[in-house]
Amino acid sequence: MTDLVRRFIFEKRPVRGHWVHLMGAWRDLRTHADYPPAVRDLLGQAVAASVLLAATLKFRGTLTFQLQGDGALNLLVAQCTHDFRLRAVARFDAVAVRDLAGDTRRGAVFRQLVGTDGKITVTIEADEKSMRYQGVVPLAGTSLAESLEAYFASSEQLPTRVLLAADDTHGAGLLVQKLPDADADHPEEVAAAWEEAQRGIERLDAAHLLDAPVEKLLAQGFPGRDLRLFRGAPVLFECRCSSGRVAGLLRALGEDEVRDVLKEQGAVTVTCEFCHRPYRFDAVDVETLFSEAQSAGGSGAIH
Repeated sequence: MTDLVRRFIFEKRPVRGHWVHLMGAWRDLRTHADYPPAVRDLLGQAVAASVLLAATLKFRGTLTFQLQGDGALNLLVAQCTHDFRLRAVARFDAVAVRDLAGDTRRGAVFRQLVGTDGKITVTIEADEKSMRYQGVVPLAGTSLAESLEAYFASSEQLPTRVLLAADDTHGAGLLVQKLPDADADHPEEVAAAWEEAQRGIERLDAAHLLDAPVEKLLAQGFPGRDLRLFRGAPVLFECRCSSGRVAGLLRALGEDEVRDVLKEQGAVTVTCEFCHRPYRFDAVDVETLFSEAQSAGGSGAIH
């Protein structure tokens, strides 16, 4: 069940769902980052949410799930492509996170992290004709899952229930939705089916979501229901940074400035803002970098 997203439907009922479970991709995403547990877990939930969002759409491009708050967490960004390549980053006040109160009430840690005046922004940048869509909603409720439900209700007009969970090892999510225009012919049957689906997701908790295979999870949440589970798609961590991109950035910065940093620090280190991977250029690397640029005409262009 590692690093997969899978779709399922309720047979002869206007309800669909998606499930995602991450292990290797979640670990790889944090290889060069060390997040406090509270920030780590919320980031893992956001990563799972970005995959679920991408799975509900038909597009080719990149979906960006962004949370901005006024609490200990300033910014959280998770990106997922149409073929489920993901990356993510969180920005936070380390002192404020360290001083979080140990309040165990439902949603207390979430609200301390994100504050009282935050928003979720979902941006879809499609490859076709450079199309771009953006939806913005205020943070709602006492969890990221409730905020995501509010996004679907406001921006997509789709009744949706969401369950998200993450820890140091796993990130996971489950989503059920009532299909668009489902009420047209048999509104009472549709209402009953949707109520049944909501009760099912309420039977589950974070422990179920993180540890159970999807077949067992669905059997626990929706016992006796006729569900069809489709083949899964792999989910991978993939950042867009590379040595070549960083080299282009340094050339654009200029030889004099780069050599000044080299002289002062003994090496030039550039860290990717998303994955925190460091790229180190020593004296030999810098010499090669600018000798190659001169051989190519010294354009300094970034490719």
